This record gives sequence, C-alpha cells and structure tokens, in this order.
Amino acid sequence: MSPLPTLRPYQARIGRAVLESVLHHKGLTFTVEIARQGGKNEISALLEVFLLATHRRSGGDLVKCAPTFVPQVLISKRRLADRLADAGLWPLVRPEGAHILRLGRARQVFLSCEAGAHIVGHTASLLLEVDEAQEVDAEKFTKEVRPMGSAHGVTTVLYGTPWDGNTLLEQVKALNLELERRDGIPRHFRVDWEEVASCNPAYAQYVEAERQRLGQDHPLFRTQYRLLPVQGGGGLFSRPLLAMLEGEHSRLRSPQPGKAYVAGIDVGGEAWQAPQGPAPTRHDATVVSIGELDFSPCDDLHPEPLVRIVEHYWWQGEAHHNLFPRLVDLLKRVWRCRRVVIDATGIGAGLASLLVKSLGEGVVRPFLFTSPRKARLGFDLLSAVGAGRLKAYARDGSPECQAFWREMEQAEARYLPGGRMDFFVDPRKGHDDFLVSTALLVQASSYLPRVARGYTPERIGAVR
Repeated sequence: MSPLPTLRPYQARIGRAVLESVLHHKGLTFTVEIARQGGKNEISALLEVFLLATHRRSGGDLVKCAPTFVPQVLISKRRLADRLADAGLWPLVRPEGAHILRLGRARQVFLSCEAGAHIVGHTASLLLEVDEAQEVDAEKFTKEVRPMGSAHGVTTVLYGTPWDGNTLLEQVKALNLELERRDGIPRHFRVDWEEVASCNPAYAQYVEAERQRLGQDHPLFRTQYRLLPVQGGGGLFSRPLLAMLEGEHSRLRSPQPGKAYVAGIDVGGEAWQAPQGPAPTRHDATVVSIGELDFSPCDDLHPEPLVRIVEHYWWQGEAHHNLFPRLVDLLKRVWRCRRVVIDATGIGAGLASLLVKSLGEGVVRPFLFTSPRKARLGFDLLSAVGAGRLKAYARDGSPECQAFWREMEQAEARYLPGGRMDFFVDPRKGHDDFLVSTALLVQASSYLPRVARGYTPERIGAVR
C-alpha cells in the first residue's frame, strides 16, 4: 500500500478548518481559491477519504457537485478512487451506479450542476462540496444544491477561482469575508500561485513560463494564477499591451526568401447597388493580414513562433467572385502561405469553400464562429500580444495602418459566465475587420508542429 500524499502547509490549513467544522457540527460554509494545479482537488479527495473511513460504521452521505458530469464529476470520482486505493480501502468500496461510491454505511455522491441535471432529493449529512463553483449557476445552487445540507446543518465547501466578480463563488466569498470580519472565524482561503510555488519549485518554473506565454494581465493568468477578477468590460487591450503590439520592422510588399508566411482573413459583405441608386454605405471590409513567422526564439518552453504582421489588404463591398482570383494569386503565388485561416461563418462560407478547393485542405482552415471558439480566439490573441509574440509593422500612415490601429484601440471585451469572453468594436464607433483578421492570423501561426532542436528558421521556411 502506497502512503497517502503529504499535504502542503496551505492544504493542511484548509483541511483542518473543514474537518473541525464537520466533526464539531459547526455547519460552516467555506470558500477556497487556490491557483490552478495548486492542489485543491487533492484536499477535497483526502477529506472525502477520511470522512468515509471514519463513518463507514455510523454512516452518512457526502455530496460533491461540479458544473458538468463529463469530465469534471468523473475526474473527481477517479481521484477519490485513487486515494481510497492508496489508503488500502478500495477492496471495501462498493460502487452504486455511475455516481456513488459506498464504503460500509458511508457514501460519496457525485452530481452534475448542468442546467438539465435532475439532482433534487439528495441529502448531504457529512459534507457538501461544489467544485469549480465559479461555473455553477447561482440560482441552481440556491434552489437545488444548498437545500441538500439543510436537514443536518452540513458543512459546505465551494472551490474555484475568480472570474468577473459576480459568480456564485465570488458572491459567497464576499459574504464569508464579512462574517470573518465580524467573528474572526476563517471562512475564506486564498492561495495564489506564488504561495504554491514556494512549496514546489517545478510549479514555479511552469507558471513563470505561463506568465511569459500569456502575459501578466491576460484574463486566464489573472484569474487562474493571480486569483484576481477580470476588470469587467472595457478595452480589450490596455495601453501597455498596445505598446507591446508596436513593431519596428518595415511593411513588406513581397515575401523575403527563406521565410514562412501565414494569413488570417475576415470576410466582409458585398455591396449591391442599383445603377442609378445612391452610393452604398460603408460595409464590413474583407481584410487579409499577412504574417511572417520567426522561429529563432522557439525552445521547449516557448514553442510558438514570433509573428510579424508585414502586410494588410482590404476591400470594402467587393463582390466575392471578384475577390476570389485575387486572393488565390496573393496567397498562393505571391506569399506562398503555409496556412490560411478564414472566417467561414455566414457570408464567408462560400469564399472559404472556394479557397479550400483551390489551395487545398492542408493550407486553408475555415473558422466557424461560436461563442466558445470566439472566446478562445480572443484569449489566444491576448496571449500573443501579452507575451510579445505578435508585432505589427512600423506605422506608415497608410489607410490600412490607420484602420488597423483604430480598431486595436477601440476593441472592447465583455466577460461572460463560464470563463468565456467576447471581443468586438462597438458598431457605433466602427468595424472590427482588422481585429478579427489579426486574431485569425494568430491561429494560422500555430500551423507547424513543435520545432525540433537544430531545425533552423531557414529550413522551416523552405518546407512546402
């Protein structure tokens, strides 16, 4: 039998507080924020092992909820099974269906808090836990989860990380901090990445690499490692980020020998105008952003290349059948792009399909916008800028350059439940064609596998 893991000081501090509440029937509610991969799930699993083992004769139910059954509930169930095995107790465990583990007369019940999940009727008599509580709907928790512990005045623990200041976790956290102020009983525990790193040098190295990759104020680094909420809505790029986007390289009109190029394309609408009709209003533009990839900074910790925006093309209201041959010429003959990512949502679907047929599936990747995919697009764009991995050509006063910077400066972010975000330019201020094209360019920049040592940028640029 392998020994149970040794808890770090901050884990032991949290575990003792929860157990004291359970064993002395205090019925406290705790909120626990620990930096990502800092060991919060280990605390939960070991609490469950202890309570199942000590109540296997007297009986009692523990309930743990998570935002989804697959994969979150299943991950928690698997971790508990591993810890029971470590303690030599697994041969005594009897599973009941897909969501219950029984040890003697004590049971651990796992439930999903998804919108359609029917969980009313379960009772928690020993411990009630909510994992990733920032992703759980506050109304569902209040109506369906919280009452599970009411009959026994059960101790409740909500685990997670901050998001926008309005999640279930942050609401309960605010109440806990106020109660702490009144009676001095610790109810909220916060362990940021630096405290975790003080106990684990390997973790410190990993998170430092993440900070370099994402940037200090990237929403994901800010919330998951620094444990600070995002700053509501407002500008997508701060002034320091806009300064980091500024490059010193010159704009190019044609490719340089031995270099690799990629492109991001945002597809705009077509202008339809009667021969004697009024002039058309400004339409969304079709914008092509060309990026040159520099692999020289790449290593095992930083596999992504530097992306230099070297050229912009744009057309407003241009018919797609006229654009198609121009795009083929630019992407295939002029720049010989290794990867092209194009908006294929709605009006872009037809043009994307034609480019796939002409340039090949290995080169052209249509991008279908959904809320989760756009969120990932925005996060990746922010990380590329924040890590200094995306640079725009030096300002040249051209209409394209002015439009690009106007959109970068006017870009806004709206943070949504579930750790998602939206990014856009307010339609009252202008369009977001260059913004979206740039985000798609970042996606195109990851077209190559990780760079092998000794594989020079020149050789990569020569790959077809």
